[in-house]
Amino acid sequence: MKVVVAIDSLKGSMTSMEAGRAIKEGILNVLPDTEVIVKPLADGGEGTTEALAEGLGGEMVTVDVHGPLETRVQASYGMIRETGTAIMEMAAASGIILVGKDKRPLDATTYGVGEMIKDAIQKGCRNFIIGIGGSATNDGGIGMLTALGYEFLDAEGKAAGIGAGALSHVASIKKDHVLPELKECSFKIACDVTNPLCGTNGATYIYGPQKGVTEDMRDDLDAAMANYAKVTRECMGTDHMESEGAGAAGGLGFAFLSYLNGDLQPGIELVLDAVEMEKTMEGADLVFTGEGRLDYQTAMGKAPVGIAKLAKKHGAKVVALAGAVIEGAEKCNENGIDAFFPILRKIVTLDEAMEPETARQNMVKTTEQIIRLTAALR
Repeated sequence: MKVVVAIDSLKGSMTSMEAGRAIKEGILNVLPDTEVIVKPLADGGEGTTEALAEGLGGEMVTVDVHGPLETRVQASYGMIRETGTAIMEMAAASGIILVGKDKRPLDATTYGVGEMIKDAIQKGCRNFIIGIGGSATNDGGIGMLTALGYEFLDAEGKAAGIGAGALSHVASIKKDHVLPELKECSFKIACDVTNPLCGTNGATYIYGPQKGVTEDMRDDLDAAMANYAKVTRECMGTDHMESEGAGAAGGLGFAFLSYLNGDLQPGIELVLDAVEMEKTMEGADLVFTGEGRLDYQTAMGKAPVGIAKLAKKHGAKVVALAGAVIEGAEKCNENGIDAFFPILRKIVTLDEAMEPETARQNMVKTTEQIIRLTAALR
C-alpha cells in the first residue's frame, strides 16, 4: 500500500513536517512494510516559508532589513541551495503585525522585501516563491523596487520616496542601477485575491482601511496609485492596472507583474507544484491531510481540500486529522475528504492539548487506529 501524507501545521504544536512524520510513525507501527511519503503542506500564507524550507531540505536565513516603518527588523526566509530557490513571505519584512497600532499608510514601505530578495540573489538564488499576504503597506511595491535598484523620480528629477505618499509624485523611472541578476530570476507569487490595482475594488478601497487608510485620504491615495500605474505603463511598456491580483498587498502584486514578470498563483496551487504533489499522488491508495482546526472554512479551498481534490484525481481515499473539529466540518466530506477525526484522546486543557509532545503522541495513536481499521477492511 502506498500512503501520501500532506498535512498543514498545527500552529503552536507541530510544524507541517513534524505532524506528517507523526502520522508516518503511526502507519508504520501497524503496517511496517507500507510505502509512506511525507510532503510539506501550506497554503501560501503564514508558515509557508518554514514548511517548504523544512520539507524540501532547505535552511532558514535571517537578514537585517528595514521594516515597514523603516526601523530595522530581523526577517527570515527559506533557501534551498541545491536548486537556488528562495522562499519568502513579504510579511516577514513588511507585515502588518510589525506595525501594531502605529499604522501609517502613507509611510509604510515594502523596501525590506526588496532587501530580502537582494540578499537571496547575492547568495545565489534565482528562483523565488513569495507569499504576499498580511501586508502593512499600500505603496504599490515602490519600496521593494527601489531596493532592487529602480529609481522613481518626481518632476524635478529627485527621488520621490519609498512609501505610498510618494506615488502621486512619481513622474519618471530610471533603470540604470537595477540589479542585473533580476533578468535571470523567476518569481512565483502566492496570491489568493483577484483585486485590480485601483478603483472601488482595488487595493486602497478594499484593503487600505485595515492599514490605516481613512475615508478622507482614500480617493487621493487611489488617484496617486493610478498615477504610478500610468508612469509605469509609459516607462516599462506594461499595463497591469486591471490585472487580477494587481491590488494584492497594497499593490505589491502590481509591482511583481509589471517589473519582475511575476507569476501570480493561488497559494495552495503554488505550494503543491513546488513539492511536486501531482507526481507524488500517482499510485497512492490512501492520503492523510488535515490542519489544526477543521471547520466549514476548511471546505472553502484551504490546503487540506486542495490535497483532497488532487488525491481524488488519482483515485485515493482521503482521511483528515485535526487538533479540533468544529461544527460545519461536515462540509469537508462534500469536498473530497472521506472521513475526518480529531486527535484528542481525553479531556484536557487547551494548553495541555497543544503541548508538542502530547500533540505528537495523539497524532501517532489516532493514526494507528485508523490504519488498523483500513487494514481490517481490506
